[in-house]
This record gives sequence, structure tokens and C-alpha cells, in this order.
Amino acid sequence: MHADLSRLTHRPERHYSAVVAQQGRVQLDADANEQTAIQLFQARTLAADLIGPHGGPRGATGFRIALRGGSRELDDLVIGGGRYYVDGILCDATRPQPGVPVPAHGTADTGKEGKDGGDGEPAAPPATWTYWDQPDGFRDPERPGDRLPTAFPYLVYLKVWERLVTAAEDPALREVALGSALPDTAARAKVVWQVLPLPAAALGLNTGNPTVDEVRAAFARWAEQAATPGSRLAARSEHPGPTDDEPCLVAPDARYRGPENQLYRVEVHDGGSAKDATFKWSRENGSVTFPVDGLDGTWAELATLGSDDKLDLDVGDLVEFVDTGYTSRGEAEPLLRVEEVDLPGRRVRLSGEPAPGVGRRPELHPFLRRWDHHESSRRTSGPGARDGRLRHGALPVEEGGWLPLEDGVEVWFAPGGSYRTGDFWLIPARTATGGVEWPTDPARRPLLQYPSGIAVHFAPLAWIAGEQTEPDLRLAFSPLAASIPAADDAALAAEEEARAAESGDATYGSPYDASGPAPSRSQTTAAAEAAVDEEGTA
Repeated sequence: MHADLSRLTHRPERHYSAVVAQQGRVQLDADANEQTAIQLFQARTLAADLIGPHGGPRGATGFRIALRGGSRELDDLVIGGGRYYVDGILCDATRPQPGVPVPAHGTADTGKEGKDGGDGEPAAPPATWTYWDQPDGFRDPERPGDRLPTAFPYLVYLKVWERLVTAAEDPALREVALGSALPDTAARAKVVWQVLPLPAAALGLNTGNPTVDEVRAAFARWAEQAATPGSRLAARSEHPGPTDDEPCLVAPDARYRGPENQLYRVEVHDGGSAKDATFKWSRENGSVTFPVDGLDGTWAELATLGSDDKLDLDVGDLVEFVDTGYTSRGEAEPLLRVEEVDLPGRRVRLSGEPAPGVGRRPELHPFLRRWDHHESSRRTSGPGARDGRLRHGALPVEEGGWLPLEDGVEVWFAPGGSYRTGDFWLIPARTATGGVEWPTDPARRPLLQYPSGIAVHFAPLAWIAGEQTEPDLRLAFSPLAASIPAADDAALAAEEEARAAESGDATYGSPYDASGPAPSRSQTTAAAEAAVDEEGTA
């Protein structure tokens, strides 16, 4: 969540059911965000408990996959519309249709909206998404790695996660009545889904003809491994080593020394093992962004250069060139350095051109995201200590030693980690305590924590064994509600007699009536048996 937040306080293990506001108190973003997180957690947990790991409503189950092959064109997948739930998260594959515009002046409305009748009217868009134009896929036919496998069989699956969208990426979120001088307001959380292929070899099913159950079981094992984070981190405010056993001799600067409260974000940039992985950090949770109005080589024209000295761009700052496609693909391109700032022209010159395919399409709302790390001359502590030189603009991951960020804040990567691009940890730092908010054990040793995100979810959709051979791997559930059967007069009378008999109504004979023995069964039951006997003897 790259947003201007104070901190995230939702802890599912504490089992809070609601946030209760108190009168006369300060309202904080963390309280409102925790209420939203509690409601989402409850709703999605309930849906997952009732539906299972994945499934769709019968009659409206989305994401039906059909292979569309061609001898000259690249293979494509047709994605059927409808809804599907993955770990309780609703995914909707319904393709929205455009509205009907007002006819141009001087032309007649023929009532054939969206059809190309040869008069320049655009053709109607397709009714369903495909692999190549899915809304958050951003697959590129020019990239061989994006193409569908040419060898059968392979599995098609659904990848789902959630990300934050701010006004830098969706300008419609900004209230223009507030003016350009004021910051934007609330951000939005968006469910992102992608339909992707997975070779059979990745599932260990490259031989034989597996059944649908075997394919589902193999995918479940693969998905569990892919969704499980493989890295852990701890954070602390600096504590000098020589005085660990002498609390009274701790130096006054052995604490968080920043002038303001901050929410530090440590995010993995390049994934892989520790020798290949890099990370970046921001003191503002990565929320300092600058929308790009134009790009000319290494010069980027910005909508604004920032509102103050704290949130602006300076020479030497490291920035990430981002747009919607780049974010959805989850890639890691080299960070760029600001080499020159042209204040009158609202332009900055970067150390290099953005990667191909990033920032060239205005409809994808490109922007620069500022990161606050710099190349450091300070060496790390612990085994395998190295200097702080950057790699592609990011800091190398160094496991087993405390790495300084700034103002006394340090982080520690657990040895043997496996890192994924985009995984992040949040570290609130507070001036009132001179420390960071991080869980510790009774001896106040920082505890290792898995990333706060990104939480990724998976579901199998189809097993593509060849053209016209697409075994469906989706699951469907039926509604719980059912029709109430109508009751006739005879049934109502029988129910009334049964209730009267159970309550000892004198009209139907009380079990305590002295005139005869207590009946062992109700008159309704006796009458029903007598009727059966009469029918049998007729």
C-alpha cells in the first residue's frame, strides 16, 4: 500500500470485531482503516469458509476458458464473463460495455449503436475479455515470455491480489473543487486478477494423461509454495553494541533521531536469493509521487514538483518510473537518479531513459515514485559485511547483519531468505518514544516478521490439452435459498390437531382423562394409520 498512512494497526490474531469511536477524541486514519480491514477480513473469511478455496455461483460462474488458436496469429484465450471467488475475494470477469453517445450534429440516430455500418462508426467491442486484452494483464505479443505455450498440455490459472490506487494513477479520485494546492484525499484498494499459463512441467505433470483431480492436487501444491513468503525481517532503533550490558551507559543518540513521526517502508526490488536480491526504502511509505505529463528522452515533464521541501524532488534523489502496466506486471526496472531540476518548466532530467514500454502511454498515467535511500559509505555489521553501494539503483540485501536506514532505524534480514519483488515491511517510527513500533520478545529482542504483503492467491481454471480439449477445473456452488412448499388445508388441519394433542386439549382427549386410558400416540397419527389401513383393504 503506497499511501500516506500513519501506520497499519489491524492484527487478526487479536480478534477485534469493530473499532468503536469515542467522543472528543482525535480521529486517525489508522482507526478508520482498521475498521475497513476488520470488515474485509470477516467477509472474506466467511466466504472462504462457505465456498472453499475457490468457486463461482452456479449459472454465473466466471472465467470459463476457451482456446482460440490460429495458424498465422498467436494463440489466444477467451475469458468468459461472470464472478468467481478466490480465498473469499470476489473477482468479476464481466466486460463493461460502453455507453451510447449523443449523435453528432446533423446526423440521424439509426439505433445501431456500436456497429460499423461503413459511415465511420466504431465497431462494437467484444463481449468478453481475452488473454491479450485482459484489463490488468498487460501482456505484450512482442515479448516471447508473455506468449502462451506452444506445447500441450499446460494449465491456465487465476492470479489474484490487491493493490492501492491513488490520484496519481487515477486522476478521477481527486476532488478538483479543493484546488491543485491541496493534497489528494482517500486512496482506493483494487482487486487485481490475471489469467496466466503454467507449463505442465512446473506441476510435475509433463508425462501421462492426468485426471482432473490429479491436476487440481498438483496445482494446489504449486500454489501453496508460490503464495508462501520466503523472507523475514526485523527492525529496531539503533542500540550501540559496546553498551549492551550497561544500560546506564547507552549514548543519548541510541534511539530514533528523526525530527518527525514516519512510516518507513522497506520493499524488495529485485527478487531471488540474497546474492541477487535488492531492496529500497521510503520514510513516507512510498507515497511521494509526481505525475508525468510528458517524456522526452531523459527529460520528464511533471504535473508538479511537490508542495514543500519535504515532499519535492532534489538532485540526487532516486525515483522509480511507474505506470499502471508496470505495477500490474510486478516487474523491477532500474531506479533512476535525478540529475537536474528545471523549476520554471516543471521538468527533471533523469540518469537514463525509462525502460521500454514504461511511461510512453498517457492512458496508463505514468508517474515518478521517490525513494529515500542513497548510496552509503557506512559498512554493515555482522558476518559477511559489505559496503552500501547500489545495484541498479537499489540496495543489495545483506543477511545476518543490521543495516542502517537513517536516524537510528536499522533492519535485519534473516539468513537463507528467498525474496519476491514487491514484498514489503512497514516500520512506524515515533519521536515521542525515540523508537520504532516492532514486536519484541520479553527480553526486548526484535522478532522476525514475514512481509506485510503482497498477499497473492491462486485458482486453477482449465487444463489445455490441445485445441478443442479444455477440461474445466473451476468449481461451482448453488444458492442456499430454496422455495417454501405450499401447505394445503388438510396439512394445516393435521398440524393443528398435532399441536392440540401435544398440549393436552380436552377436545381431542386429555392424557389425564379418568374415563379411559391415556393414549400412547396422537389422534392425528392414529387417523393417518387408519386411513392407510382402509386404503389397503379397499
